[in-house]
Amino acid sequence: MEEYPTGFRFYPTEEELVSFYLHNQLHGLKQDKIHRVIPVLDIFYTEPWNLAELAGELCREDREQWFFFAPMQEREARGGRPSRSMASGYWKATGSPGYVYSSDNKVIGVKKSMVFYTGKPPRGRKTHWKLNEYRAFELPPTDPNSTSSNISIPKLIREYILCRVYVVSGISRAFDRRPLEEMARETTIQGGDGAASGGGGLGGGGRGDASSLGAVADDAGSSLQWGKPSLEEPIWDWD
Repeated sequence: MEEYPTGFRFYPTEEELVSFYLHNQLHGLKQDKIHRVIPVLDIFYTEPWNLAELAGELCREDREQWFFFAPMQEREARGGRPSRSMASGYWKATGSPGYVYSSDNKVIGVKKSMVFYTGKPPRGRKTHWKLNEYRAFELPPTDPNSTSSNISIPKLIREYILCRVYVVSGISRAFDRRPLEEMARETTIQGGDGAASGGGGLGGGGRGDASSLGAVADDAGSSLQWGKPSLEEPIWDWD
């Protein structure tokens, strides 16, 4: 990453967010460069309207979306649910979690979408602030001699999540800079409105219930080469 000229905009795909940025953060690589666009911040203690000024230095002037690495909370490390509440309001999950796919149709992570409400639940007032949480799966084994008998079930890496925060504009492609053919491909893979829910230049991660997610995983099983994640894991029960 070098100095970028005036007009620079950061519009990564979901594959890039998970496979490059999140994995490098989780493994302690390229920290100085990556943190210039995606800093580490516990955003769930900060009101969403204050996040823009805390964004990475190369993205601080962006008025459409902001990205952060959020460390795992102590309560989650002890086996509890992560907190998404603060003094002014709370983040509430919307829809069902979805898989994030690579360009060759492999499952590489999970996305959860949330909406910010002011006030206290259950009487909070819905705002236009939205958030996508991304978690990465451990990379599959690279042993060419691996067989179906020793394939392990993929596990989520929990030390950090990657968050994309944005304001709903009402315009479907307000900040979605992906080529239209890429959006069509992702919609076909996920069999639904995944491209529309991706937004902000982020592909994949279609929504659906647990049964539809299981069907997607079955379809992608041959390309996973490392087992299918269980839908019974706590990843499907985030606050």
